[in-house]
Amino acid sequence: MIVRIRIIQVLVSFFLAAGFVWSSDATPSPIGAQKENALSDWRPLQTPPTIRFVGSAVCADCHRDRAATQFASPMAHSLELASDCEILIKRVRMTFREDRYSYRIVREGARSLFSVSDGSKTITEPILYGFGHGRGGQTYVFRHDGAIYEGRVSYYRATNDLDFTIGQPRIVPASVEEALGRRISQTEAVECFGCHAPSGVSGSELQLDKLVPGVTCETCHGPGEKHVAAVKSGEFRSLQIFNPRNLDSNSLSQEFCGTCHRGFDQVMHMPSQGGFQNLRFQPYRIFNSKGHNRLDARVSCIACHDPHEQVKRDDSFYDSKCVACHVAARGPEQTKSQAPRTCPVGKEHCANCHMPKIEIPGTHTKFTDHWIRVVKLNDPIPR
Repeated sequence: MIVRIRIIQVLVSFFLAAGFVWSSDATPSPIGAQKENALSDWRPLQTPPTIRFVGSAVCADCHRDRAATQFASPMAHSLELASDCEILIKRVRMTFREDRYSYRIVREGARSLFSVSDGSKTITEPILYGFGHGRGGQTYVFRHDGAIYEGRVSYYRATNDLDFTIGQPRIVPASVEEALGRRISQTEAVECFGCHAPSGVSGSELQLDKLVPGVTCETCHGPGEKHVAAVKSGEFRSLQIFNPRNLDSNSLSQEFCGTCHRGFDQVMHMPSQGGFQNLRFQPYRIFNSKGHNRLDARVSCIACHDPHEQVKRDDSFYDSKCVACHVAARGPEQTKSQAPRTCPVGKEHCANCHMPKIEIPGTHTKFTDHWIRVVKLNDPIPR
């Protein structure tokens, strides 16, 4: 499976390097034929070109409908300031105990304090940021002795209280300082803030004084200075902005969305790759799905998920996406083996069977497994 996938990726990379892109009808067209755009190769986390960011409020002047829904989306709340964090505001006191260590998060006015004590020594720091929009949980970040720390405990919605943060060691800490949490290196901090609040990063440096919470318009579309100028001057043939929708389905899912949600190459370079370890990485998982690792817009990330809106929870919405391929008439160029197979069981609640929700131990959260397959009883989780 891995060898076959790598061959596909090499072929895709070859065609892209040769100067071709795929249009919706899969007919190659030279990149040079496109109107020149300074952001034609924009990617999230990229060091910005010499173009100024204008802010989402400016984008909303024209794109009111998109802005109205995007500002309330999970992506817009992928990071929250502690002062504005709804979870911290509503829960004025949360506690957790492990061995001799007791943890508290207490709300005081417009701030929340993260504390750990062994009974004789207590360390207390004000929370600066909440990572995650809170549907599954939220992790808290603060400074201690001038360094950025990830709290050893996080909030989980399923328990409505605190428990160990994902990835934190479960051994009993040797000191209160160690029990406080994990010190985050500069490199890791740039990666974390780069996905959860990209405005807080410039190149390889943090610029938290300029941070705007969450994923904003220009995270995905690139800085808007030249776009605003083009619109004002009537240059509608070259709008100087990036639209991820124009990427082929492989580049969109693996390179673009996968920048933060983890694509194939990123997961393959992780020290621990298998089973539960990569359930959260949807682009990687769907790319390994048999029959779904193809250049087809119907299986790209945005085929099912509009980043400007709330995640859809209605089964029928996803059924329509599955049925679009799996009951489609076979084209004259397709052999019987090439056509998407229809399900012998039904045409409703497809995802419940073929994309099961699986809880990662210790997370109190079930993740939809994007490795699409026929799930059989007692089968191991594919890696």
